[in-house]
Amino acid sequence: MTASPPTAVSTTLDARIAWDALVIGGGATGAGLLRDLARRGLRTLLVDRSDLGTGTSGRYHGLLHSGGRYVAKDPNAARECIVENRVLRRIAKFAIEDTGGYFVATPDDPDEYVDAFREACAASDVDCHEVEVAALLRRVPTLNPAIRRAFAVPDAAVEPWSLIDANVADAVALGSRALAYHRVVGFERSGERILAARVEDVRSGTVHRVMAAQVVSAAGAWGGQIAAMAGAQLTMAPGKGTMLVFNQRMTDAIINRCHKPGDGDIMVPVGTVAILGTTDIHVADPDDWAITRDEVDELLDEGEKLFPGLRRMRLLRAYGGVRPLYDPGETGTESRDVTRAHVVLDHAARDGLSNFTSIVGGKLTTYRLMAQDTADVVCAKAGVTTAVSTADEPLPGGEHGQRFHWLGGRLAAHEADGGGDADLICECELVTRSMLEEVLERRWPCSLDDVRRATRLGMGPCQGGFCTFRAAGAVADHAARVAGSQAEVGKMTATAMAEFIRERQRGTQPIAHGRQLQEALIAAGFQWGTLGLDSLVRTGGGGDGNG
Repeated sequence: MTASPPTAVSTTLDARIAWDALVIGGGATGAGLLRDLARRGLRTLLVDRSDLGTGTSGRYHGLLHSGGRYVAKDPNAARECIVENRVLRRIAKFAIEDTGGYFVATPDDPDEYVDAFREACAASDVDCHEVEVAALLRRVPTLNPAIRRAFAVPDAAVEPWSLIDANVADAVALGSRALAYHRVVGFERSGERILAARVEDVRSGTVHRVMAAQVVSAAGAWGGQIAAMAGAQLTMAPGKGTMLVFNQRMTDAIINRCHKPGDGDIMVPVGTVAILGTTDIHVADPDDWAITRDEVDELLDEGEKLFPGLRRMRLLRAYGGVRPLYDPGETGTESRDVTRAHVVLDHAARDGLSNFTSIVGGKLTTYRLMAQDTADVVCAKAGVTTAVSTADEPLPGGEHGQRFHWLGGRLAAHEADGGGDADLICECELVTRSMLEEVLERRWPCSLDDVRRATRLGMGPCQGGFCTFRAAGAVADHAARVAGSQAEVGKMTATAMAEFIRERQRGTQPIAHGRQLQEALIAAGFQWGTLGLDSLVRTGGGGDGNG
């Protein structure tokens, strides 16, 4: 089946429509569920309180798991990962960079774990073979020369936002819809059924009444909050993970330490940068957490066991996300001790809600399986027997046989059209003006941060230091065509710049010391001083200008 290219999410809601299903949460699992239900014939609406992919799906280290990290501790999660790894390589090559991965034994890793690793992989059907250390060091010369053994596994890097967009596009082509910036603020319930959801348009403040025969929470770490609104009980164990972004790919393959999963033990090349992850700290509220200097130091200390001299490399930013881990016993278990496998919860037996279902746990790698298992429960409730295999149908843009994503793909595509002036907005990620205009056309109104997710604008080594202003100019041009007064256009443009730069700068605060602090101050002086963004924002009424 073919479908249109990734399509803009909708911006308006018609409250007169009664939907077959309402999906709450626009991460990878929610988008996958929207696609699965649409393919089974259910007219489905997805809503998210922000842009799609702004929660956990868009705030992780970019790893397509082979399952190798879980073979010793959580073999069920390992088996799910390797099965879905193979599926996504068939249906979504466009979103995957086939880097390959290695588990390496440093001098600090226990012999008993290393000796049992290959056998544990075989028990979970994870492809694994030992490689010569000397050969790996030739491929990745920045690796610790003291590593003792190395095992190759089919890890890869995956781009979450293009994956989400493709799932939404397929569902939209079948008559379903997705609404960003629409949050659920309550439910209307009668006895054992949810009659309607109250959904607020975040931008306008308007609250709509949305009727749906089935309601599904794919809200991840926020699943407990959604369940509570419906009068159901669901205890999550959110685990905050902090990651560090470096300005270079010191490795072209994913590197893991061969030990029980811990902090700072994985490096993932993603786009033009590399990401070191990750911590795992329990948080009470997935919206209330911060990254500390101690976490940054711990990550760097552990990361240097893989890549000596890591502290001398340029750090771009620190960022974090919250894992949607489920605590079935409500025990307050530490995050690393909670299974990474997923659970579908039918709230009929648990809470007396016959048309409410939640999906919790899991990994982005297993999003499609999570969606399929959830759709099975929802369709059984709805009396739908249509069978569909999302594992076999390629996603839009991912027809069988298409090559994997590769770092030089954008440049090659430009040169294939004859080359010449690319009219670049972002040199780091090769984002052209035409790419930016296309995103604005199909997703308007949208912020520069929304544009970033669609194009990777500002995610390269300069972190938006220069492209922000060019992109804001394109926003102004687009706004002038569709908005009202010139004053409104000016306010919109200044606000877009300020919000985007603030978001980029937030990631530099936990790493701001020494040379990193010097770079941050130079960038702030350039943006807020020389170019006068502070006065632009205050004049336009878009904020207080604090960087």
